[in-house]
Amino acid sequence: MMVRGHDPHRTTRSFWFTPGGGREAGESARECAVRELREETGYVVAAAELVGPVWRRTAVFDFASRPYTQHEEFFVAVLTEDHRRGRVQPELTADEHEALDALAWLSQDELAAESREVFPARLRSAFDEFLAWDGVTRDFGEENE
Repeated sequence: MMVRGHDPHRTTRSFWFTPGGGREAGESARECAVRELREETGYVVAAAELVGPVWRRTAVFDFASRPYTQHEEFFVAVLTEDHRRGRVQPELTADEHEALDALAWLSQDELAAESREVFPARLRSAFDEFLAWDGVTRDFGEENE
C-alpha cells in the first residue's frame, strides 16, 4: 500500500510513499508503525503482526520549503480479510489532509513504471528483499530523496 501526496508549497510535485511518520514520546518504532498505519490508512494491525524492521535508512529531503533529515525503519504487514473488515476511519491531521491525495495498492511493476517520485525509490525494484525477509535488517545509510 502506498500513499500519494504532494508538496503544498510546490503543488505540481506529486509522489508516492509508504505510510508512516514520527514517533511519539516513549513509543517504539514498531508501536509507531502500527499507530501511523491506523491513522493514515485506517488499517489496524497488532505490533506482533509486523515483520521487521526489514529496512533502515536516513532520508534527507525538502518538504513545504523546509529541509528534513528523517531516520526511518520499514516494517511489512500482510493484511487479511479480517484487517479489511476491521478497517476504521483514518485520523489525518490538518497538514495530512492538505498534502495526502490517495491510497493505492501498487505492484512492483506499477511503481517501476510510475512517472511520479517513489519513496523509498528502491520500492521500484526491490519487493523480494522484504517479502522473503531473512531476519536481517538492511541498513541503507543516508539517501537523498
